[in-house]
Amino acid sequence: MNNHEQQPLQRLLAFDTSTSSLAVAVMENDRLLAQVNILAERNHSAFLVTAIQDCLDAAGVSRNDLDGIAVGVGPGSYTGIRIAVTTAKTLAWALQLPVTGLSSLESTALGGWANGTKQDATSIKPLPAESNVDDGVTHSDEDWIIPLVDARRGQVYTALFAAREGNLPRRLEKDAVRLMDVWCQELAAKIMTLTPEQRPSAVWFVGETAQHEAAAEELRNLLGESLHIMSYELEGIWVGLCGADHFLTGERADVHSLEPNYTQLAEAEAVRLRNA
Repeated sequence: MNNHEQQPLQRLLAFDTSTSSLAVAVMENDRLLAQVNILAERNHSAFLVTAIQDCLDAAGVSRNDLDGIAVGVGPGSYTGIRIAVTTAKTLAWALQLPVTGLSSLESTALGGWANGTKQDATSIKPLPAESNVDDGVTHSDEDWIIPLVDARRGQVYTALFAAREGNLPRRLEKDAVRLMDVWCQELAAKIMTLTPEQRPSAVWFVGETAQHEAAAEELRNLLGESLHIMSYELEGIWVGLCGADHFLTGERADVHSLEPNYTQLAEAEAVRLRNA
């Protein structure tokens, strides 16, 4: 993520339906105007349009006041991300607004970590541009954040982020669907290769952790009390904050070619799973 220069106020509608949580926010630059959060058990088609209108009404913003749309493109529920992306494209085309897609795992990582560390959204700012380059170096004053969305049969949609308190996270590993036990082994090996100055100060597993807590706990011997495992349901404010950062730094998607990120299991892991 890059820092963004001062510019006229931008009003952004942001939403995500990739999990059981339907999360909507209206932002003015990086300031929340209103949010709506509904646990809809992935039946988002029945609630999304109404939730968007309710959020706009609560913010005192009409559709014609909007400057852009940000949408979580997954990975996650196939049906959920299709609903969100289709709705975003329809609104963007009808209102002639720019649209940006963002990783649902990025928003989950930010929200889970911020809740776990008790950080208020107003205290979290974008990284300076020069700090946003992933040079492969990590630091002991950073936490690692591993968002989890259950993908069944021992699999998770997941990624790896690093963050300092007060900053938005930076990405260390791409979004993918991985076997949870293998992923935890890879994370342990990654930590073991780091010097004490490079090791994270804490490691956070956040999101749909219940089904995968035993695998995450395998890192306890290595991490001790610096390992945190926290169930978390995505909220609009964090989708909005990530969306605002992407939007205000100029990221845009073509409204016609914007697609959900379905994220397939790597072939080697798929073969291993089939043979298990």
